[in-house]
Amino acid sequence: SRRTSGMELIKERRATEPHLSSPAGSASAADRRHRAEDSYSQASTSSYFHSSSPRRTEERWHYQQKQQHQQQNPEGLYRLDTKLHYNNLGRTGLRVSRIGLGTWVTFAGQIDDSVADDLLTLAYSCGINLFDTAEVYASGGAEELLGRLLQQKPWRRSSYVISTKIHQWGGAAASEGGLSRKRIVEGLRDSLRRLRMTYVDLVFASRPDPGTPMEEIVRAFTFCINQGWAFYWGTSSCSNICRSPVAFYENKIAIILLLSAGTYRWTPAEIMEAHSVSRQFNLIPPSAEQLEYNLLQRDKLQSHLPELQSRLGLGAVTFSPLACGILSGKYEGGVPVGSRASVPGQPINQSINQAMNQPACSYSWLRDKILSEEGRLQQQMLRQLSPVCEQLSCSLAQLSIAWCLSNADAHCVLLGASCATQLYEDILAVTLAPRLIPELLAEIDCIL
Repeated sequence: SRRTSGMELIKERRATEPHLSSPAGSASAADRRHRAEDSYSQASTSSYFHSSSPRRTEERWHYQQKQQHQQQNPEGLYRLDTKLHYNNLGRTGLRVSRIGLGTWVTFAGQIDDSVADDLLTLAYSCGINLFDTAEVYASGGAEELLGRLLQQKPWRRSSYVISTKIHQWGGAAASEGGLSRKRIVEGLRDSLRRLRMTYVDLVFASRPDPGTPMEEIVRAFTFCINQGWAFYWGTSSCSNICRSPVAFYENKIAIILLLSAGTYRWTPAEIMEAHSVSRQFNLIPPSAEQLEYNLLQRDKLQSHLPELQSRLGLGAVTFSPLACGILSGKYEGGVPVGSRASVPGQPINQSINQAMNQPACSYSWLRDKILSEEGRLQQQMLRQLSPVCEQLSCSLAQLSIAWCLSNADAHCVLLGASCATQLYEDILAVTLAPRLIPELLAEIDCIL
């Protein structure tokens, strides 16, 4: 009776699962073979990835990173490759993405906090790991906004790099400017308070200070690093397009204050002096230089910095790849509403403005430059790049950024954007850099 009931169960199963009634059970055998192969494949993958050999350990790490990226980037956004689009910042071991996100003008200024949050999220999702700010941006508002947004993210602090800049923007008092030991220490601690962080990865000395001995400057930054407030320090130069203090203030007292704080660019001789002092007194030298680099401003990176990079291993973080938007093509027909040149302005330092009863600085200098005869000639030259853009199927902004990325000496190119769509289009320029063959680069040089 047990045998009969067993046969009846088999017949019932064959009736409900037709593949079991095939001749000689060939289908069921194939199914069993496929299931066995799947089980073997899974077991093989598991045993392979759990092997302790160095090669398999590295492949296991890449496999896990790929799975993690797919979970973190479900929208299918383009993401920078960790091998192709990351490099060491100079001779340091700090790995930075070839593209970084800057906060000048935009954060706590041109855009709302929600838009800034979107930009930060998009940048991180696309693999950007360097975020740059400064105490002067929006009178510290950019640092405060960046710190607040990062505090709300679930990202590990070790997964991104923060850089900031300090110089003479602490206030209107005589001791609140320059690069004295007092100013550097207090300025960095104030930046950390605004950023809500215990340390920054990189701090720049924004502009040199001839009034302070180089030994004092180097010792001050070495002290900050030894205290754990920063890991590296570097030098930074102001943009050539807005170097004139008259562009910011018309008050003569303010002009004297800015001019007394020093020049606007670190010269190669000053950077060499900083390294010489570091070697002499066993201090920490500057590791990087932040400078302007674009199609209209290339002299320092192409002429002066290569020797410093070769001899000192200096890293290069470049900013303004679109020359404050001039290379984006949006100013071809004038100054559109919502562009940087139309921004009413933001204070450089609230305490200085209040002490001198000065209004917020405006970007009229940029508007005047664009509408000047020089600006019109620049737009005419930029129109000649249209055939190159058509050949690469890209915009003028993407071509300008790709041109910066084609220079391997530019370790990180800082981008600024007023919306997520603009930022994502600019990020895609990283795919164009390998397509800029020498013939195309020579054609661009002939035009500009």
